[in-house]
Amino acid sequence: MEVRAKKALGQHFLTDMRIAGSIVDALVCEGAGMRMNVLEVGPGMGVLSGRLLDRSELDLRLVEIDGESVEYLKKHFPGIDGKLIQGDFLRMDLGSLFPGEFAVIGNFPYNISSQIFFKILDHKDLIPQVVCMIQKEVAERIAEKPGSKTYGILSVLLQAWYDIEYLFTVGPGCFAPPPKVHSAVIRLRRNGRTSLGCDEALFKKVVKTSFGLRRKTLRNSLKVLAPGADFFSKEVFDLRPERLGVEDFVALTKLFENA
Repeated sequence: MEVRAKKALGQHFLTDMRIAGSIVDALVCEGAGMRMNVLEVGPGMGVLSGRLLDRSELDLRLVEIDGESVEYLKKHFPGIDGKLIQGDFLRMDLGSLFPGEFAVIGNFPYNISSQIFFKILDHKDLIPQVVCMIQKEVAERIAEKPGSKTYGILSVLLQAWYDIEYLFTVGPGCFAPPPKVHSAVIRLRRNGRTSLGCDEALFKKVVKTSFGLRRKTLRNSLKVLAPGADFFSKEVFDLRPERLGVEDFVALTKLFENA
């Protein structure tokens, strides 16, 4: 039995076992002898799952939306009983999966990778680590520093809470069917930040509004949030959003809080 890759689900199954091993090995377990909760998103045909199941220090759960993949996994991985959940990761109550924190790992479907990251951000206090394979362009954008044209909304929001490492690039030939683009593996680990020091919802709004008109200066893009505010005369509003780091956006948010 083979699983038919479904375009609507963005399925490209990893076939290179060496790459699979490198992805699983990138998962960092804190402390010798300690068990670690891990959620695999979109296991597909189980190329990562088999290696994860072999690691006795992991308490593994897997979530897969595709019924055909679920049947394949149940047939080929007997140890998966009780660990596999058929469902939509984006709609799941993640807080009910484990009694505490858990890491996330997976070959994320390209067409919903941004949505997956936004879901992770909503549960950042439960998810201290993410190891994932995504489209190379998205990986570069997430890991990029201020000043680059690819630096954007996800760059700022994820870097506010996670340290991000671009680990390695994966070519199309490592998949079936091969995608038209290169992929990359990145690792996110929660940084020491416990609070932004500003309203978090407003911070997200300021970041998203800024990059919504990224070719405009901040003065032009953000004036809709506080029409007539006197702080728009500040020099920072002469800049475009890609020039600002996380702390700069925090400072901007505080201005709007006090407007």
